[in-house]
Amino acid sequence: MCHRPTSSEAVARRRGNTVMPLLGLLLGILVLGPLGGLPAAASDHLDGPRAIGDPAADLTDLYAFQSPERADRTVLIADVFPIAGDAAFFSDAVNYIIAMRRVRVAGSGNEARFQAAKEELQFTCKFGSLEASTSGGEPRQRGACTLPGGRTLPLVVGDERGAATPDGVFRVFAGLRSDPFFSGWEWPPRNRMPKAIPNVLQDNNVLSIVIELDTTKVLEPRRGSLFGVIAKTTPRAPRGVFAGNVPRIDRIGRPEVTNLHMLIDGETDLRDLWNQEDPFAVDPKRLPLYRDRLLLSLDLWDRRDGKVDWTESGRRALANVLLDDFLLIDVTKPTTDDSHREIEHSTLEGKKYATGGGRTLDANIMNIFISYESNRGRTPMLHGGAKGATQPGGKAFPYVQPPNVTPIEITGAVDLAAGSKEAWKVIGRFDGLMDWHPMVVRLETVGRGVGQLRKSILTDGSEVVERLAELDDARRLMRYTMVSGLPASDYTGVIQVRDKGAGCTVEWRVSYRLKGAGTPFIGATVNTMISKGLEGLKTRFGALQ
Repeated sequence: MCHRPTSSEAVARRRGNTVMPLLGLLLGILVLGPLGGLPAAASDHLDGPRAIGDPAADLTDLYAFQSPERADRTVLIADVFPIAGDAAFFSDAVNYIIAMRRVRVAGSGNEARFQAAKEELQFTCKFGSLEASTSGGEPRQRGACTLPGGRTLPLVVGDERGAATPDGVFRVFAGLRSDPFFSGWEWPPRNRMPKAIPNVLQDNNVLSIVIELDTTKVLEPRRGSLFGVIAKTTPRAPRGVFAGNVPRIDRIGRPEVTNLHMLIDGETDLRDLWNQEDPFAVDPKRLPLYRDRLLLSLDLWDRRDGKVDWTESGRRALANVLLDDFLLIDVTKPTTDDSHREIEHSTLEGKKYATGGGRTLDANIMNIFISYESNRGRTPMLHGGAKGATQPGGKAFPYVQPPNVTPIEITGAVDLAAGSKEAWKVIGRFDGLMDWHPMVVRLETVGRGVGQLRKSILTDGSEVVERLAELDDARRLMRYTMVSGLPASDYTGVIQVRDKGAGCTVEWRVSYRLKGAGTPFIGATVNTMISKGLEGLKTRFGALQ
């Protein structure tokens, strides 16, 4: 899945690192699955058509770990809204729920099973509509979380201190944070180590709900310390797009199961159906369907390294464990970056588990997942990949780090057979885009010189309005800003032409910040505009040999 750009094509760059265009990566999540090459998986980001249709209800990740600040506290974190913009807020039409049930080990080895109790501890967070600021600042959103036992804890979105019950048993935070998930991998070639690949979610943000609780007082581990944790989003009222009694919009237990097992290239997409299941009690009528899909997927993962490490009975045992789709944590044992899925793996191997399992913010779950399912944990499968998130997890409440503010930058370059002076005569005209860009079918301008506006009508019918900010003929540089057309802020584009031998190099770079309901397709749109434009210049002037 690693894209190797040439000097004549547009490449996406973030902080100087070359990565695939974001759309391609996300389509890897959505389309490829185990059959299509190693996907650039992103946990539960964009895990099905229904979740994609409502990003504020799209659960991206779930974490459960012992607090690094206080060992007597358990932390639960649910993230929603993949690729959240600067002004993203929680939906006022959605229930955000984290639930826990006590679990017992009901079998080991090839009979491995985890049985969840009926009793459930539930945290339900609801948010109101935006409140306009009286001082002209950003709008504010309030919410409230209903805690086990029925108490309600009010909170303000984005308040770094969070909200706590008077007795200190519970503490809750909700707001925009740096996405703690990281992924950036290339399937290792057989005879060489791949080059390091950056995190494909670099600089992205999500909305986080963080719940910290007193382990002894709330969970009563003397009654049993092993718990299953899930998160789900449900409609607050069955109306509009939620009409028809949809029980839930999205849900997550163990990360990766939905995107990397329920979606296989060439097979029916089962993710929406899977997301409607109660993770503590999957409908028996549909169990055979999900089991068959898991067995097919697990067989594909097992063969990825050219070896078969799983017996048929072992693979069936793993499928049965994954069908009970909840994140396991023993709240009396330490959780570490390496303890994710240790409870499941030890039980499958017929051993007693030794850690708290769970999932910390810095756990490399992709390597844990792929290594175990590809070779039963014999050796790590992924090399040269991202080593961590944009910001590592914090050691103090609320643990997830503040949102990223670094602009996203996309850069492309092409070497042309024409001299820089000749090329600049065409490229340096702000009102001449139609002469060389194949995606622009009509152009309208208002004014002249710096401040001039141009409206580009594209081949798909969309319109982009930009303003000329700088035109430097001596440096052969043009800088412009976007007025409208994409949900982005601080959008600046720069095109510059430089001498190169008998020809010239044209560099085109764009930087921007997501805003509002940020979308993963902005990066793809910008990258396409740049790459198609550079291809148009190459067609007009020829490529430098």
